[in-house]
Amino acid sequence: MKIPLNEFEQLIDEKILKRGLSYFKEGVITDFSEISNGEYEAIVSGAEEYTVQLKISNNTIIEHNCDCPFDMGPVCKHIVAVIFQLQQNELELNNPNLPKLIKKKTKSVPQQIKELLQAISHKELIEFVQENSKKDKKFKNYFLASFGHLSKNQSKEFYQKQIHSILQTATGRDGWIDWAGMKYVVNTTEPFLENAEKYLANNNFQNVFFISTALLEEMTEAFQYGDDSNGDLGYFVESAMELLSKLTKEKLSDAFKKEIFEYCISMFKNQLFEGWDWHLGILHIACELIEKEDEADIIINCLDTVNGKYEREQAQSFKLDLIRKFKDEKEIEKFINKHISNSSIRKQEIEKAFESKNFDRVINLSKDGIKCDEKDKPGLVKDWYNWLLIVAQLKKDVPKIIKYARFLFIDNFHPEQDYYQILKDNIDNAKWHLFLEEIIKEITPKDRWTYTDLIRKIYIYEKWWDRLFIMLKQNLSMENIEHNEQYLSKDYSAELIELYSERITNYVEKYIGRNHYQTACKYLRRMKKLGGNIQVNKLIEFFRKEYPKRKALIDELNQV
Repeated sequence: MKIPLNEFEQLIDEKILKRGLSYFKEGVITDFSEISNGEYEAIVSGAEEYTVQLKISNNTIIEHNCDCPFDMGPVCKHIVAVIFQLQQNELELNNPNLPKLIKKKTKSVPQQIKELLQAISHKELIEFVQENSKKDKKFKNYFLASFGHLSKNQSKEFYQKQIHSILQTATGRDGWIDWAGMKYVVNTTEPFLENAEKYLANNNFQNVFFISTALLEEMTEAFQYGDDSNGDLGYFVESAMELLSKLTKEKLSDAFKKEIFEYCISMFKNQLFEGWDWHLGILHIACELIEKEDEADIIINCLDTVNGKYEREQAQSFKLDLIRKFKDEKEIEKFINKHISNSSIRKQEIEKAFESKNFDRVINLSKDGIKCDEKDKPGLVKDWYNWLLIVAQLKKDVPKIIKYARFLFIDNFHPEQDYYQILKDNIDNAKWHLFLEEIIKEITPKDRWTYTDLIRKIYIYEKWWDRLFIMLKQNLSMENIEHNEQYLSKDYSAELIELYSERITNYVEKYIGRNHYQTACKYLRRMKKLGGNIQVNKLIEFFRKEYPKRKALIDELNQV
């Protein structure tokens, strides 16, 4: 985000702007240096010290960075405080109580560190690391995560202890890792993944296995006592599973393949990942390693123990893949017939039947699917009807095309075809409008937004603008006016301007705050596009007189 210095107050979120100004006024900027032409570095001391870096060209901030954990927007309060520091003269903030801008040519912090590392002796550096590792757990954990791969005594337990220590260090007194603690976990654990990728590239497969399994087990357990609202723990689990999957595609010894396979089976049987997607996922890893039927049977036996309706259906589909690969046609057919109520298996069988042009089987499986799922899985029923429609289209069976397309047009969230056009192409022109009126009559009493939206679509398809305008007046809001504006502006511009005017007036009266004022002004601009300049000017004048103390509102109105 580029920030012109003379406009930064308009570009930055108001809350962040106020917090940054407060920081600046409190004098928390303890150092401010120009490290080269147009490049500045500052230390901002709050709860902790953070370093802010700015790069300026042509009176515009072209680069900005702060090492604080804030990630809710492009600019944090520390950066804002430094911008105020930089601009204090231009903004007339320079008074005796405020910190003065110190412009001095100096070396950046990275440059200083580089020079110090060159000057410090090997012995001094060792002593420094040892001493700080004793008194600072975070430093110790990050050091081990970054350089532990150089140890000669690596094992899963070796990495597991390090990861566990990181998680425990981040845990608060209440035994919970909060949002801030999770940021520490991410930053400190990331080196394990980086090292694992290096091991993989260098064919050091055993250590990849150690790191991925240690991460998988520790992060799964951490879900019980960590805030994963940002998906950080999930990220490490997914990365660990991905590493294991990559590992199975390498040229591994038979002994090592067996070790990984037995680990996967053991984790599944011990139910360490029960309730998570990777409970079955770990069996998929094992499946990538098998070559013999007896190995497939071990996985099949595991799959037979899966509980839960959704999980059981996943396991059945997985099992079918194994049966197809290792069993005969008779056993495959027997399994499919027994589990055809599984929607994934049914879809596979329908697709296979369609590809082989066995349309009778497609029809039978689809009709059976409708009976099976119409009570508990209405979404799947649409899929089965769509297959019936596809077959009817191929057979050019017009009555069935109309029957199935009508059903799918009326009640479908995710249409797979343009059912409206299919209907129009297959119904006589003379009967078309009557057909639509019957649909409108049928669905009008139903008190659901989906049916209202469907009727609106019919009006738009048929360009029935008078009926669309009546519908809009029955469901008035600024959003709905905007939603229908492109269709109604030609014939109803004056009416839309009036509707906008009433809603905007009520909105400004009810809501306070810059965000709301920006919304109101957005619709004022839409009024202008409709030709309502006079009405917009009257509204602006009214708001200025009615709300003279709302400075943010006046500011936004000036930009309309």
